[in-house]
Amino acid sequence: MTETLAHYKAPVVAGYPDVPLAEKQRLFDEIRGDIRFADYLYGCYECGICVAACPSARFYDFSPRRIAQAAAREDVELVYQQMQEDIWECSQCFSCLRCPRGNNPGGIITIMREVAVNNGMASAREALAGYSRIIYKIMSTGTQVSPDMLQPDAFPDWGPETGDVSTHLDLWRRALPSETLHTTSTGWAVDDKTLVELYLIWFHTGALDVIKDVDRGLHAILQEVMEERLEEEGIQI
Repeated sequence: MTETLAHYKAPVVAGYPDVPLAEKQRLFDEIRGDIRFADYLYGCYECGICVAACPSARFYDFSPRRIAQAAAREDVELVYQQMQEDIWECSQCFSCLRCPRGNNPGGIITIMREVAVNNGMASAREALAGYSRIIYKIMSTGTQVSPDMLQPDAFPDWGPETGDVSTHLDLWRRALPSETLHTTSTGWAVDDKTLVELYLIWFHTGALDVIKDVDRGLHAILQEVMEERLEEEGIQI
C-alpha cells in the first residue's frame, strides 16, 4: 500500500493539478453567467473562418473555433483545460469577429480570462507574472512600462524585439515620450495626487482585490507604498 501511494501522481490538466468536476462546473457557470456571454455565442457553423483569420493559430496549436464549440457544447472539462492553457495564447486582436454566425470567440476568451484571474487560477498567475512589474510601476510611479523594464527575461513572450529595445535603452529613453523631446526625467514624472487618485479608483472598483488573488506579495507591497501617501493626504479608507 505504501509503495502504491509513493508512486501515485495526482491527475493534471495542461500541466496543472486537476480539480473536481463540481469546481469545473462552477467556473463554467461563472463564464456563462456573464452578461456578455449571450451576445458572444450563437452557435458554430464549423466553417473555420475564425481560425483562418486568427494570427495566433498560425504560430500555436490554438483554435478560436475550439473555444466557441466547447462553450456551446457546455463541455466543462474542455473549457477548464482551455482556461489553463489555450486562452493565454489568444492575442485579443478580435480578427475572429469575421464569423458569419456572429460569434465572438475573442470575447468569450476575455470572459474566460477574467474568470481565471478572479478565481486565482494557476495559469492566470503564471501568465500575469511578468506584468506584476508593470502593475507595480503604474501604482508606484503613475506610468506604464518605462523603457528600462523592457528586458527579455521579464517578457519572454514578446519576441526578439524586446532584446533589441533592451540594448538601446538610452536611445529609447531620449525618444520617449515624444512631447517632452529629450527630457525623459520630466516625461515620466507623475504628481503624488494623481497616484493617490489612481489607487483609490483601483481600491473602490475592486481592482486591488483582483491583484490580491493573482499576486498577494505584490498586493502587500502596493498597500505599503500607498499607505504613506494616503496618510500624507489625510485620507482614510
